[in-house]
Amino acid sequence: MLKHLFTLIWNKKKQHALLILEMIVSFMVLFAVFTLIVYYYTNYRRPMGFRYDNVLAVSFNSQPGGRPNRDSLYTVLQTLRRSVISMPEVKGMSSVSSNSPFSMNTSGNSIYHGDVHVMTNFYTVDDHYPEVLEAKMLEGRWFNANDALGKEPPLVINDVLKEKFFPNESAVGKTLKLGDESHRITGVVQTLKDKGDYAPLKPGTYKRVGDSSWMERVLISYEPGADAGFESRLFKTFSGVLKTSTIEIERLKEKRVDMNNTTLVPMILLLVVGGFLIVNVALGVFGVLWYNVSRRRAEIGLRRAIGATGNGISGQIVSETLVLSTFALIIGVFFAAQFPLLNLFDMPSGVYITAILLSVLFIYLLVVICAFYPGRQAAQIYPAVALHED
Repeated sequence: MLKHLFTLIWNKKKQHALLILEMIVSFMVLFAVFTLIVYYYTNYRRPMGFRYDNVLAVSFNSQPGGRPNRDSLYTVLQTLRRSVISMPEVKGMSSVSSNSPFSMNTSGNSIYHGDVHVMTNFYTVDDHYPEVLEAKMLEGRWFNANDALGKEPPLVINDVLKEKFFPNESAVGKTLKLGDESHRITGVVQTLKDKGDYAPLKPGTYKRVGDSSWMERVLISYEPGADAGFESRLFKTFSGVLKTSTIEIERLKEKRVDMNNTTLVPMILLLVVGGFLIVNVALGVFGVLWYNVSRRRAEIGLRRAIGATGNGISGQIVSETLVLSTFALIIGVFFAAQFPLLNLFDMPSGVYITAILLSVLFIYLLVVICAFYPGRQAAQIYPAVALHED
């Protein structure tokens, strides 16, 4: 039976060429959509690695000539820290570089271990960073002031980078080369998804900022019960110490939502395009089947006359549609399979394979739904009426 259906469809391949082409294009669009969905969902399921609620990002951009001179810089920073920490709502404060969590800024650098090098996200932070964000240390410890006395500058790496360089051993105490300078690893931190819920986990390195270095952004963790006037008092505190700076206060919780919305834009656009194509294919399949049933009334009537049941006729219509879609899917799967084989776009192979399976199932489900009603209409054709009309 199956061989007969394939032969029947193959003999009419020219009549169905346009519909097969539509299915191939729709499959590839669905493959792209499901690839993004599976990829984002896989990233979403991974832990954030840090606390973002009840954390503020405070930026202060100094006016020209307004930055403290080197002699008074340390004093200004210490005064600012004491003033902020003394506020009853504040739990902790950390100086960070501009690529803080959920910011649009990124900073990368190549890091070497022997002859192997990896491009990593590069962060400059102070000793209080893990306390403010409640980051989890997997090995070793975070750097502190005592590490500044060592021969090699301290460095903290995340677990993604650790797996690339030291997959089956401890990374603590090992050295990595950053530029021309060697750094000693003091600890391994759980990877932070600081670019949103749907961001992939990437290698990261954390370098200690010097006590007299000028950083124009800080993260401040505060008590959950802080009242509405807390941010206003915090703004006045910063303005009182940094008189010539422009102060901006943002909540990481709100920045996370903005970052997620930006990430989802490509998938939403693909969903819209895919939706239009799916509707077009559904209408095309439905129209072709309806037309074929109208043309084949005599054939269907003859089949009914020699004993074919209504369910048998309906099943044949659905089966022919499934065979037609199989021709299209064989070609579509061939092209889609090149993505995991060639490792395009640096995505895990499992993401592509899952997307292919979901796309195939969706196309089959779509054609079954479209073929169901014409199939039922064909099953209701009476032999005498059909033969009389012919």
